[in-house]
Amino acid sequence: MRQPAVFFGHGSPMNALGGPFADAWRDLGQAIGKPKGVVMASAHWETRGLGVTAQEKPETIHDFGNFPRELHEMQYSAPGSPELAARVSGLTGAIMTQQWGLDHGTWSVLRHVWPEADVPVVQLSLNRELTARQHYELARTLRPLRDDGIVIAGSGDFVHNLRTWKREAGAEPYAWASGFNEAVKHAFLIGDHEALIDWVDLAEDAQLSVPTDEHYLPVLYVAAQQQPGEPVSFFNDSIDGGSISMTGVRIG
Repeated sequence: MRQPAVFFGHGSPMNALGGPFADAWRDLGQAIGKPKGVVMASAHWETRGLGVTAQEKPETIHDFGNFPRELHEMQYSAPGSPELAARVSGLTGAIMTQQWGLDHGTWSVLRHVWPEADVPVVQLSLNRELTARQHYELARTLRPLRDDGIVIAGSGDFVHNLRTWKREAGAEPYAWASGFNEAVKHAFLIGDHEALIDWVDLAEDAQLSVPTDEHYLPVLYVAAQQQPGEPVSFFNDSIDGGSISMTGVRIG
């Protein structure tokens, strides 16, 4: 059975500890069941050239600072899959590597989606030498994996502006953040991938929502999986701290 493609708005590493966003991720995992594996494009692994993790037991990477010890000590022991990595390499030309593991863009989310850590996970890096369109075209090569029981996933945020983030609980979203969030959702709903690729023109003040593109690019890896007529749904559709979108997308 064809597996879905999923984009996760991962937000703060603190979401690894639980909360309403984590509850929605858990519900999603229960709805999907147990796929044969996951290929994840995370905002937190950028490279020159393209890499894919190929370990049997990938490391849990704590790529953040100044968070509670509990978070730094957390482990997510999901297996890797050299076989799946080899398949991804064959489709994309990615170099198989053991120089990375599962960064917090991946494990802080998946520890709730599949808390038993029993679904194999490989990460595909974001090649900084590619344009947005080239990222999208690269992601299209992954489409056959969905029919082989593999979930194609991306982890980042539609809107990610830490400079304007508000610390107070319940902070109202900036108008520009809400506008961009809604524009991305609309493009998914109507299948307008050109608009998603050319995100600078997607909404007014788009570059306030995407001051740097590493958290946005994983959106394209999920959009590229969308085929005509496939259903699209959203979860965690909200903006945290005024300028961090937590919105997730499920295709299929």
